[in-house]
Amino acid sequence: MDWTDEGIILGVRPHGETASVVELLTRAHGRHLGLVHGGRSRRMRPILQPGNHVEVSWKGRLAEHLGHMALETRRAFAAEVMDHPMPLAGLATLTTLARLLPERDPHPSLYEVSLFVLGYLDEPEVWPALLVRWELALLEELGFGLDLAACAATGANDDLIYVSSKSGRAVSASAGEPYRDRLLTLPPFLRGRSQGSVSQSDLAAGFALTGHFLETRILVPRGETLPEVRGRLTDMLMRTRKPADIVALARNG
Repeated sequence: MDWTDEGIILGVRPHGETASVVELLTRAHGRHLGLVHGGRSRRMRPILQPGNHVEVSWKGRLAEHLGHMALETRRAFAAEVMDHPMPLAGLATLTTLARLLPERDPHPSLYEVSLFVLGYLDEPEVWPALLVRWELALLEELGFGLDLAACAATGANDDLIYVSSKSGRAVSASAGEPYRDRLLTLPPFLRGRSQGSVSQSDLAAGFALTGHFLETRILVPRGETLPEVRGRLTDMLMRTRKPADIVALARNG
């Protein structure tokens, strides 16, 4: 059997002397692996870089086989950010965390959001907040979405500034005040879809929020931790932004 699709390269590992096993997030076939003959050649190495957007043709005798892939570049996102540490770390964070998705289970909405984020890696005022939203979308796709629409205690949908670290539900300022030390911060840019601004502290709160639930609900039960590259990314974001800096969020994803 065979199929054609498009995908984002998530990872590459050598196989034998000249081939590579490539892991993709495809639009219609989910996270999928395949063997690329000559994948370690000088011609193929620039194509087989995590984060690149590619056309893929897959062939295998049976659907459950590893199969063989032929790839062509649509957009070389990896090359575009190779000399820029922060967007490169953002790209690596996205491709590493996307490998948490079950194999061959389609997630077309997350695929589209992934391309959207990668397309803004050259706009530093936009992509960090988009990456936080992408992590929220990943949690949703994995069955652990957060409920940020209304207060868990009162049902009201205004003045939501906290998130329960246990239930993943939003909490209003008044209901959460007695327990504020045990609650996570819900930054303004995650409270609705309206345009606004994202400060350094907002970004820190956003990454802390998604990081907590990625760890407690997905990674720790697997005996894993957050990727090292994600820690480097958040460290760089906090070092390079002054507390008074306000970053315009042009788009909300």
